[in-house]
Amino acid sequence: MKKIPIKTQKDIAIMREGGRILAKIMQELKEKVAVGITTKELNRASEALILKYKAEPAFKGYVSKEGEEPFPSSLCASVNDVIVHSSPSDYKLKQGDILKLDLGIQFRGFYADMAITIGVGEIDTEARRLIRATKKALKLGIKKAREGNTFGDIGETIQRHVEYQGFSVVRQLCGHGIGREIHQEPQIPNYGKRHKGPKIQRGMVFCIEPMTTMGHWQLEKANDGFGYKSKDGSLTAHFEHTVAITSKGAKVLTAA
Repeated sequence: MKKIPIKTQKDIAIMREGGRILAKIMQELKEKVAVGITTKELNRASEALILKYKAEPAFKGYVSKEGEEPFPSSLCASVNDVIVHSSPSDYKLKQGDILKLDLGIQFRGFYADMAITIGVGEIDTEARRLIRATKKALKLGIKKAREGNTFGDIGETIQRHVEYQGFSVVRQLCGHGIGREIHQEPQIPNYGKRHKGPKIQRGMVFCIEPMTTMGHWQLEKANDGFGYKSKDGSLTAHFEHTVAITSKGAKVLTAA
C-alpha cells in the first residue's frame, strides 16, 4: 500500500479554515433546495458562493483515473437512485425526491470535501429512515477515527449500523485521504473487519463517506456518464465529512 500523507498542525489549521467555509456554502445551498429548482441552478449558486468565500472549486474539470471526460460542474447533484458524482442538469426537483449534494473546494492549497442528503418537500417514511441511518453511520464512523484504531474499524462500524437498519452499503466507492490533492491514500471502504487495514495515526486527514442503498449495494453508471446509480433502481443516500486526527482525537474539519 502507498504511504498515507501526514499533515502538520499548520496544514490542519488551514484545512479547518477551508472546511468551515465549505460547511457554510453547503448550508446556504441546502436552504435553496425546494420543489421546482433545477440542479443546474444549485450548481450556479455553489459557484457564486465559492467565489464569494475566495475559494476554488475542487470538482470542476476533474478527470478521474477511469479516463472519463473532465467533470463540467463545481457541484455533484444526484437524485433518487443516483448516489454520487452526477453532473447538474435542467432536472427540476420534485416533491419526494432524495437529493445528494457533494461539494469540494480548494482553499490556500488544500482541499475540503463534504456531502449531505436532503429530502425535497415531504418524503416517505422509508426514505427518511435511509437518510437517518446513513447520517448516523457517518457519526459512528467518525467516533472510530482515533489513533490506534484501523480503517477496518471504521468500515465495520458503518456496515454494521447500516445493515442492522435493513439497508446496504456500497462496495464500489469509498472514502479517501485528502490534502493537497482531492484524493489521496488511503481508500476507506464503508465495510470491513475490525482491526484490519492500516492503523490510524495522528496527522492523517481523510474523508469518511457512507454511501447506502435501500436495496442491493451494486451500482452502475448513470445516464450522464459521470454519476453512479443503484443497479436495482432503489433509493440511495450519502453523507461525508473531512476529518483530521489530532492529539485531542478526531476533529471534523467540515463542521460549521
